[in-house]
Amino acid sequence: MKPIRKLLSCVSVAAVAVAMVFALIPLGASASDVTRWRVQTHWPQASSSYNDSLVFLKERLEERTDGRLILELYEAGSLVPTSDIFDATRRGVVQMGTISPAYVLDRSELAGIAFGLPNAFRDVWEAIYFWQILGFEDMLREDFARYGVYWSTDKVYATEMVVKEPIESLRDFEALNIRSSGTLQRFLTDAGAAASMIPGEELYQALSTGVVDGAHWGAAQGAYSMSLYEIAKYHVRPPLNLGGIDVFIINQDAMDNLPDDVREILVQTLKEQFYYRSIEYQYKEEITLARAQQELGVEVTMLPDDVLAAMNEAAAKIWDNERNKGELAAEAMDRLEGFLRELGYID
Repeated sequence: MKPIRKLLSCVSVAAVAVAMVFALIPLGASASDVTRWRVQTHWPQASSSYNDSLVFLKERLEERTDGRLILELYEAGSLVPTSDIFDATRRGVVQMGTISPAYVLDRSELAGIAFGLPNAFRDVWEAIYFWQILGFEDMLREDFARYGVYWSTDKVYATEMVVKEPIESLRDFEALNIRSSGTLQRFLTDAGAAASMIPGEELYQALSTGVVDGAHWGAAQGAYSMSLYEIAKYHVRPPLNLGGIDVFIINQDAMDNLPDDVREILVQTLKEQFYYRSIEYQYKEEITLARAQQELGVEVTMLPDDVLAAMNEAAAKIWDNERNKGELAAEAMDRLEGFLRELGYID
């Protein structure tokens, strides 16, 4: 079975599974049947994914469980600092959270790969296939289970930078201070720029006050919704990477305490969301970037050849670093390289 056909088949199976579960939902849940979860997110409310991913999931779950699972949402920084969301969820301070693998690089050999390696995937469908068909999502879920946390990737997508001034040479690039995170923070640093981690809720101020000269927060949707284009008018391509940069995490005890049918609805809805949001995100990227160009005068620029050459060297180092993190990382890299070899991307 060809990759696309197999992928579409899996999407269909997931949809059928969700429909079968919904048929078992009892109507008219009483107050005693309702479970309320506090959800701490790493997204500021201004970020496009706050509504498109988190509010969307909340509303779907309330509808599909007949109001028996209610998510109480708290934007970035409301309850705990972004860097503490994983521990807050693991300990049950909140029952659910959203994070980036960038915030748990010290917890798993796989987190850097999950964030997305430069020079790996060229299209979103390839990342979807690697996560869901080739079993990378299962590897992540099994690894984080040892913390008592259920891992579910929200979507896979490309990361692209915005900068205040065009990058016309390697010298320009090396003069930049860029807000970054995860695997890309080291990648950009190795390529010659200065990269530093700044939480989303502090990003606009950092960019507007000159603390950083550029940033990546997703790509066009992130930059537009966070008003970064007001300050940084240059949208840079090609993408820095393509990965599973946004993740839902759930306290496993809280999940186990759900009624069986509600838990199954949750699992299936999260799986369905991965496919839906990964595809929807591509569509919204195109229309958002076009709107930014028309309304705000944003200009799409391409990195010059000397910068790309420096990035290619840095990418090779990143790949070696991730492989050498341990046996689990090596296994994931074997799967990734085998897949990319089949696609003809590497020798």
